Amino acid sequence: MWCSYFFADDGVHLRDIYERATDLTRQYWTLGHLAAPRYLDRPVTLLTSDRTFSGGEELAYNLKMLGRATLIGQTTRGGAHPTDRIPVAPHVTVTVPVARSINPVTGTNWEGVGVEPDLTVAAGDALKAALEHLRTRMG
Repeated sequence: MWCSYFFADDGVHLRDIYERATDLTRQYWTLGHLAAPRYLDRPVTLLTSDRTFSGGEELAYNLKMLGRATLIGQTTRGGAHPTDRIPVAPHVTVTVPVARSINPVTGTNWEGVGVEPDLTVAAGDALKAALEHLRTRMG
């Protein structure tokens, strides 16, 4: 849903999820109907850090690969594969990947490598760098 606000309609293929157990791939596209206006006429800048993980990484990766956002900050942690927790003993679980995210632009994902920003700066400097980037772009 979040990505849908940054594109004009429901015709943008965001990602696929391949599920190992079913051997099926499910596609995810932008939504046609949204509860609020779309954010189309302005640039999008996302701040990332080495603490950005999973869903935050997906948003960043999708918008970056589709050319809709500029990422500023640090490379993210690298969690792209959905997992299940499997109990192996009392108080012990193992987390096992059960599916794989696939980006339709790259054919791959950010698992284990993270999402690289367009402008690398320390996390504490990312907001200042983003504001300067936007001032330069819009000025």
